Amino acid sequence: MAGELNYDLLMLDLNLPRVDGVTILRHLRTRKPSLTILVLTSRNRIEDRGQCLDLGADDYMGKPFSFAELSARIRALLRRSHLPAAAVLAVADLKLDRVERRVERAGKRIELTSKEFGLLEYLMLNAGRRVTRAMIIEHVWNLSFDTMTNVIDVYVNYLRKKVDQGFEKRLIHTLRGVGYELNARVEA
Repeated sequence: MAGELNYDLLMLDLNLPRVDGVTILRHLRTRKPSLTILVLTSRNRIEDRGQCLDLGADDYMGKPFSFAELSARIRALLRRSHLPAAAVLAVADLKLDRVERRVERAGKRIELTSKEFGLLEYLMLNAGRRVTRAMIIEHVWNLSFDTMTNVIDVYVNYLRKKVDQGFEKRLIHTLRGVGYELNARVEA
């Protein structure tokens, strides 16, 4: 899940049943370089601390630990990790200005409703990655997923008409049985 979904912070234990935590840390750091990772483990050797910090852990706490200290470290890590994100997102000739709330494709302005803008922003933040309907409903609508609703499909259709219609290269792609992906790949 940590490789597929976006989280503010990941607490990682090194002593896991099937895969060593160091392997997971190494893998996540290459796939998600900006993910904040706090190693929380009973391995208290200096070598383990050094290895994890060198591999990209943002902090390292040994067990047993104080919940007050854990909370303080999490707050400190989250303060540092919430640096301003890019103000302008771009995929191919599509640009979304998050500050001005302005969208353009090939220099042509596109008017979007608030929900359409939120959906496009989420797709652009995850450009090149598949996003499920459940992920969209949770992040854009802040709701739990209802399997009987087609609101996501309806809004993706609205976006396609505004973003892709009239352009040779489609950017919004349906992944049957999975969800959607926004990228500039050429359809086969």
